[in-house]
Amino acid sequence: MAIILGVDPGSRVTGYGLIRSGGRELEYLDSGCVVMGDKPMAERLQIIYAGLTEIIETYRPEEFAIEKVFLSRNVDSALKLGQARGVAIVCGANAGLPVHEYSARQVKQATVGSGSAGKHQIQHMIQAIFHLTRQPREDAADALAIALCHAHLRAGLARTGSSSSRGGRAR
Repeated sequence: MAIILGVDPGSRVTGYGLIRSGGRELEYLDSGCVVMGDKPMAERLQIIYAGLTEIIETYRPEEFAIEKVFLSRNVDSALKLGQARGVAIVCGANAGLPVHEYSARQVKQATVGSGSAGKHQIQHMIQAIFHLTRQPREDAADALAIALCHAHLRAGLARTGSSSSRGGRAR
């Protein structure tokens, strides 16, 4: 059983989700959001770093999964998202975790069964899969879905005997 940390990066809110995965068994551990608000960008990045570092130190995950960058019409927003994503990846890399990246379409397909699923559908499926008493916040649900996507891929690779991480980047 491995603990997987899923991260949904954002420049104002970064979601995280922790699950334990072993074969077909999945267990919810924790989820939430690192909220930065309207602080200057440098402070937001520091808050992401401190928050994710604390989560990694507390739960000691063995694997780290994060959503790939998607194209945005707003260049400024895309750059800020890239910075938040970079800080999150550095947290995982500094902890010696293998970092795996998945597209939004892969995450939606693994969670809902449709690559074009909406946010509400992801929240609903995450609540059902992990038997949560209430729907997690959007960013936390997305992070749990990213961890779930990685768990599914990891289980599939284990069944086939492959150690590569197609679709992800392993260290």
